[in-house]
Amino acid sequence: MKKNFTLIVLALCGIGLMYSSCSKKSGMGDRSSKTGMKYNDPHNGGFQVNRKVKPGPGPGLVIIEGGTFVMGGSLDQDLGYENDNKRRRVTVASFYMDETEVANVDWLEYLYWLNQNFPNDRQLYYNALPDTLVWRNPLSYNEPYVDNYLRHPAYQDYPVVGVTWEQANDYCVWRTDRVNEEILRSKGILLDYKSKAESAGESTAQPFNTDIYLNGQYKGEGIDGKNMPKDLRPGAEKDARRPVRLEDGFLKQPYRLPTEAEWEYAALGLIGNTIYGNVEGYRIYPWDGLGVRSGKKKTQGLIMANFKLGAGDNMGTAGYLNDAGDITKPVTAYQPNDFGLYNMAGNVNEWVGDVYRKLTYEDFEDFNPFRGNVYVDKKLEDPEKGIYAKDKYGRPIKEMAKAPRKQTWEELQNQTAAQDSGVSAYNADMRGYNDEVSDSLYGKTTLVNNKSRVYKGGSWNDRAYWLNPATRRFMQQDESSATVGFRCAMTLVGNPEIHTNGMPRFKSAKVKSGLRKSSKATP
Repeated sequence: MKKNFTLIVLALCGIGLMYSSCSKKSGMGDRSSKTGMKYNDPHNGGFQVNRKVKPGPGPGLVIIEGGTFVMGGSLDQDLGYENDNKRRRVTVASFYMDETEVANVDWLEYLYWLNQNFPNDRQLYYNALPDTLVWRNPLSYNEPYVDNYLRHPAYQDYPVVGVTWEQANDYCVWRTDRVNEEILRSKGILLDYKSKAESAGESTAQPFNTDIYLNGQYKGEGIDGKNMPKDLRPGAEKDARRPVRLEDGFLKQPYRLPTEAEWEYAALGLIGNTIYGNVEGYRIYPWDGLGVRSGKKKTQGLIMANFKLGAGDNMGTAGYLNDAGDITKPVTAYQPNDFGLYNMAGNVNEWVGDVYRKLTYEDFEDFNPFRGNVYVDKKLEDPEKGIYAKDKYGRPIKEMAKAPRKQTWEELQNQTAAQDSGVSAYNADMRGYNDEVSDSLYGKTTLVNNKSRVYKGGSWNDRAYWLNPATRRFMQQDESSATVGFRCAMTLVGNPEIHTNGMPRFKSAKVKSGLRKSSKATP
């Protein structure tokens, strides 16, 4: 009996070894778990799957692991009796956020690029210029800042100010394209910068745009690099190449302004005082404790942020300045919070994406709350071929979304006819985003409208009350100030769990290209 059992075990082992050997030879580790068809095979259709690329942050960003928190919960007093930020529990998805505020040198890079690529478009350059006149005050001698703050090297690492909400969004769009272009050129998927500069082809005149590239409208001689992915489609020429797709995982998500919920969550940095899901300490600032001075032995008594301590006290007394900032300070001044973010309190207030409503807390979603959605579609120049219409800067033209769902093929083909017949665009209004404003009452009943945008964080010229992450103010999206700047955010795709060290884990089956394999879960 024992001998028979041994033979059976050996036979099974032999079958197992034969199966694993066959699997290795036949590529079973790279097959669909639902059809059994092999991935990346030019002979069966050429469906390509990239398992090697993992999502990661773009330049300048740090990972913010999301979670639940009480939005407005850190506000311990309502000095103005505004009653506009009641507590509500929400969940913020994991995302990326700029480690620092956008600095003057970053904005100068933006201006330089615009001038280099569109030297004859003075309007484009002028509209991107910050308003340096925000420094002027009838009763202050601030004229040196008007002339020097943006451009002088002494201020190159200071946060850019005088930018409107609209300008900040334009910068996010530009930054997205430059980051993705750099990725593709550094990998040789697009022509490298040196070769591009030496090329005199007509195709080089159009600047790179992520959406246009992904739609297959940015390719050809003078654009394509040597390291483009192989085109495995049947009928493709030998060694044929294709542009990168979103499915390849090389390109980054768009840079954007953070939502108000994301900004407040990131500023609090509760990850630093949370143990196994329990928040161990109360915070009213981005650091522990209830005061604005450091409690650590080596830095005891030092001011933790750049703000105005009192009337006429912007930086303390000579010989021992308290926050050492008469106006702004460099974007890496002071200590980062527990997420690694600098100056989430003080220095400059920061624009967020949301439209301001005083009663925002009354009507909200508890997952990724945001007010201000405007749904748009990329305008099609040729609906039959799916070609986007482009503006003179090579970017897709956006138009109001036509429907809350995917259109049928017939609706898509008849889109132009529907526009001509006066069919209204899809309206995503939620509780008054598109409220009409009566000009006769404007400025008498309220200054709030659908162009009022939230800014948060406190500045060099604000009292400590405004350093609380829950406080909120608003300004028109086309206005600017010497106390308001911004930083960018980016959506995180994939697994939201970042910090797993030392935590108990369930063992789970990890799917690897069609074969289930028991393993420990990984972030």
